[in-house]
Amino acid sequence: MKIAVEGCMHGDLDNVYRTLQHYEKLHSTKIDLLLCCGDFQAVRNEKDLESLNVPRKYREMKTFWKYYSGEEVAPFPTIFIGGNHEASNYLWELYYGGWAAPNIYFLGFAGVVKFGNIRIGGLSGIYNRHNYCKGHYERPPYNESTIRSIYHVREYDVHKLMQVEEPIDIFLSHDWPVGITDCGDWKKLVRDKPFFEKEVQERNLGSKPAAQLLEKLKPPYWFSAHLHCKFAALVQHEEAGSVTNFLALDKCQPGRKFLQVIEIESEPGPYEIQYDEEWLEITRRFNSNFPLTNRSANFWNVPLDKQDCRQWVRRNLQARGARPFEFTQTAPPYNPSNSVPSGTFPEYIRNPQTESLLQFLELPYLLDNTSESSQVPRSPLPLIRTGSLEDNSEDIPIDDVDDVDELEELAEDAVDTKTENI
Repeated sequence: MKIAVEGCMHGDLDNVYRTLQHYEKLHSTKIDLLLCCGDFQAVRNEKDLESLNVPRKYREMKTFWKYYSGEEVAPFPTIFIGGNHEASNYLWELYYGGWAAPNIYFLGFAGVVKFGNIRIGGLSGIYNRHNYCKGHYERPPYNESTIRSIYHVREYDVHKLMQVEEPIDIFLSHDWPVGITDCGDWKKLVRDKPFFEKEVQERNLGSKPAAQLLEKLKPPYWFSAHLHCKFAALVQHEEAGSVTNFLALDKCQPGRKFLQVIEIESEPGPYEIQYDEEWLEITRRFNSNFPLTNRSANFWNVPLDKQDCRQWVRRNLQARGARPFEFTQTAPPYNPSNSVPSGTFPEYIRNPQTESLLQFLELPYLLDNTSESSQVPRSPLPLIRTGSLEDNSEDIPIDDVDDVDELEELAEDAVDTKTENI
């Protein structure tokens, strides 16, 4: 199975898909799957741009809307996680995962799916220690605070992933596991990105929860993005004697290393994205603990027995089939021929995919719960190359990927100024 991996998509689906189609022709091969490591920007229309946490000058429709509307169809099955620049209102509809567009699947805020016999897990968002232990209290429309905190990783989602016991083949995270730079050429990294040096030296560049998941899951492959550079590392797990091949990739721009193709052993195709039995069991068991306020979750009172729940899921999944519920549009797509946005834009809608999944699992729908405390005050690897802290500040000074570019520009300006003064 040939799997393409992309770093930060930034809504540029057309260019990524064209690049991969060119690769197929050039190498007379077939790409079976595309994975994206966040900042996918599934922006359906102008209204979604209001939930996208980027400076206004960077807010643009890009090309996802074409695939959402049906004007274009993704040429490869595509699986993505969320980053810190997303249409968060849309992804919240698909908290448990689902089709963001035909043939384009969102893994959810945390999730595991199967593609053929390959298990793929992922964690959306980036780590922020101030919000980590809180629940998912944010609801659209977002204010200046919640438009940022909505994408912060929560302990509840990590706790569910920590329950996974069966082997994961590939794991995706947007930010890097903290300490991963110890396992690669960090000196080259800081030569290329000198503003990372302090965080690398102090070992706080990245996500602590991602590092915990790396230690627990020990997948053969782990892919990340966020920091707009390519970085490879080889993680040797002493206890298991296994190895994780880590690779971070850049954003989709000319001359950047944003794509990689790997080839892994698998059963013969055809392949399709399917629900994962173990993950559905975990979802069903822990949904009663879903924290929907800014208070932390209670992980100790889980009413369902693990084995009974697993058998229930297996029995019902065999009866229904494992293919995810069908894609449904929940908002009008962008129309470039209309200067004035058309259609209605409800602040929140229940996505039929999510409703169907929860009905299948016999779980209540909780995502539009706005109960007490739901708001806060405003204030050399086997990889084939192709191509002063505030409550909402991350633990590194590069909390938003656009800030990485701004730091690079500042660094370049400093060098130019120094040269002029000589």
